[in-house]
Amino acid sequence: MSNRAIIALIALAILGFLVTQTFYTVTPTIQVLVRQFGAIVGNPKTEPGLYAKLPLIQDIQRIDRRLLDYEAEEFEIIAGDQKRLVVDAYARYRIVNAKTFAQTVPGGEQSLRGLLDSLISSEIRGVLSSVPLHAVLTDKRESLMSEITRRVNNKTREWGIDTVDVRIKRADLPQANSQSVYNRMKTDREREAGQLRAEGDEEKARITATADREVAVIKADAGLKAQITMGEADAEATQIYAQAFSKDKDFYGFWRRMEAYRQAFGGGGSSMVLSPDGDFFRYFSAPNAPAPAPAAK
Repeated sequence: MSNRAIIALIALAILGFLVTQTFYTVTPTIQVLVRQFGAIVGNPKTEPGLYAKLPLIQDIQRIDRRLLDYEAEEFEIIAGDQKRLVVDAYARYRIVNAKTFAQTVPGGEQSLRGLLDSLISSEIRGVLSSVPLHAVLTDKRESLMSEITRRVNNKTREWGIDTVDVRIKRADLPQANSQSVYNRMKTDREREAGQLRAEGDEEKARITATADREVAVIKADAGLKAQITMGEADAEATQIYAQAFSKDKDFYGFWRRMEAYRQAFGGGGSSMVLSPDGDFFRYFSAPNAPAPAPAAK
């Protein structure tokens, strides 16, 4: 190979190197800063296209302009009612001003993570320490997270970052507290169950007493009605007897004696010693005989 060819190859290599060091592209997902001896030159390049810089003197710094995610390590907080809570948070942010970001966060996105760790945990503690634990676990949580996002964004705007959202993915009691809470809840449920059983027994006793009282009243009313009915029947029977006696005294006497015979001999097993001439046997020998006159005194 001749010297001229070697020189041409060297010149071509140098030209290719200068081209790569001079031109750069900006895509829709990044923004580019141009630095000269470490200092930022001009404004960030945000429009997609081909750009040029001074070779060897200037270099570029590419910064992501997409919506980025951040996930924090879980940490412990103390709520306003002194209850402990372990939370796991995440955030979504976007670098909206690359120049401000590069000036305030020299280490770039690696340094940013440490800053967000400190900032987000601090703001979450600051907000949640002023409210009781149940507020974190109910629908008030939405307004609390909005306040945390607002506070975090106020600070990250100073870094050229727009914080879109901060959320708590998980909020749990510490392991030791979880068992204590479980035991307390179990005790509360057992106490409530005992109270319900006692109330049930009391209601049962009340219903039983009411039913017994109503049964007693019904029985008493029925007994009273039965006695009244029996009394009315006896009175009517007495009236009928009296009417019959007044119409036919002999028949009435006969009927009464027949009743006496039936009662005397109907049961069986009874023994009576009577004179055959007695008045009791008069109807056996002479049924039509008149009743003897009562003895004179």
